[in-house]
Amino acid sequence: MARIAGSSGPRTEEAIRRAGLQLLYTHGYAAMSLRQLAAEVGIQQGSLYNYFRNKQEFLFDLIRTHMQDLHAALDAALLREGSAAERLQRFVEFHVAYHIERPQQVFICYSELRSLEPDNLEVIVAMRRDYERKLGAILDLGRETGEFQLADTRMGTLAILAMLSGICNWYRPDGRLSTDAVQAIFTGMVLALARGEGEAAVQAPPAPLTRLAARLR
Repeated sequence: MARIAGSSGPRTEEAIRRAGLQLLYTHGYAAMSLRQLAAEVGIQQGSLYNYFRNKQEFLFDLIRTHMQDLHAALDAALLREGSAAERLQRFVEFHVAYHIERPQQVFICYSELRSLEPDNLEVIVAMRRDYERKLGAILDLGRETGEFQLADTRMGTLAILAMLSGICNWYRPDGRLSTDAVQAIFTGMVLALARGEGEAAVQAPPAPLTRLAARLR
């Protein structure tokens, strides 16, 4: 979030971000007011405009920053060498851990896309597609080397991400499964899918699904 001249400093900015995340997570974008946000931080509402121009800019910046952090962390975590299976395992482990560690950011990134104005939404959708392409590249590599037997790697990408990202809806830190356990379970499921250990992964989809996949590209 770019500071505007006259702002009171980075600590206030960070406090605004933390409070805004909690309010968005609890109440949603439509119900959250800037008056609430200012009260949570302990500043005058007018002081918020030292950091952003309106509520839409605040939401967009939160989601864009989350996506930038996600990309940077993934790039640092991915293997540069190794088999496609090893790279896919690293991707799954990263994605699961990141989503468990940042439930508020992840939830808002998915649930509040509908609240973004068209130009802002276009930016975020492009960033999401770049993330999808990184997983798709691993699946393409595995199909080229014969490690994976996916009939359609684009559909495989979407299916894997939908399964993994759903963790933000049900995972609880005090639940029966640790992060390591969830990573291991999901890794096994994703590798089984990619390797074609089941008819659905090996066979080409029927015609209606083939047309749907083409529209998703």
